[in-house]
Amino acid sequence: MDEMDFKNRLSWRTISREPVYKGPIFDIHGVRRESSDGRSGLFIEVVAPLWATIVPWFRDSSGTPCFLMVRQYRHGSDSITIEFPAGMVDKGEDPKEAAIRELREETGCVPQGEVVELGSVSPNSAFMNNRVSFFFVEGVREVAGQSLDTHEQIDILRVPVQEVLDCMGTGVFDNGIMMMAQAFFLRHAQKHPELLS
Repeated sequence: MDEMDFKNRLSWRTISREPVYKGPIFDIHGVRRESSDGRSGLFIEVVAPLWATIVPWFRDSSGTPCFLMVRQYRHGSDSITIEFPAGMVDKGEDPKEAAIRELREETGCVPQGEVVELGSVSPNSAFMNNRVSFFFVEGVREVAGQSLDTHEQIDILRVPVQEVLDCMGTGVFDNGIMMMAQAFFLRHAQKHPELLS
């Protein structure tokens, strides 16, 4: 079976889309769809903004590869996490510019090297319609203090790359978007093994 056969058989046609909830961060729509074999149903679609994450890499004074990361409280999980700088892409903003802006706001740092796009994925295609883009930068330079949103409290951390790789997915490193960022970083590091040693 070729790709078009799968698309024709598995795709659902959108019949209607109605707003159910309008919120400060995302909206919810009820979407009625019909399958290729005639079944229909009402599904939930979370209408969320694009997200951007940046993976800032540097060597510390001893030459150890490190990430610049942030520690903060997360309301959804009621927990403190360690993450790469990240946030929502403002309307009309390019995801790369949003990643650089989040780096600056959360850490007071700007990229020293080229900002490389690592990839973009759907964070949860089961019910969300947005995407998250990932970027990498080798080297950062502190230019100012933090410029945080009203309800943000963020610690700035310098964490050895190997510690992050060893701990990702556990404890304070259990944010799923950070797992995605790590996967993109590891794929990038296959072409640049010096990032790991």
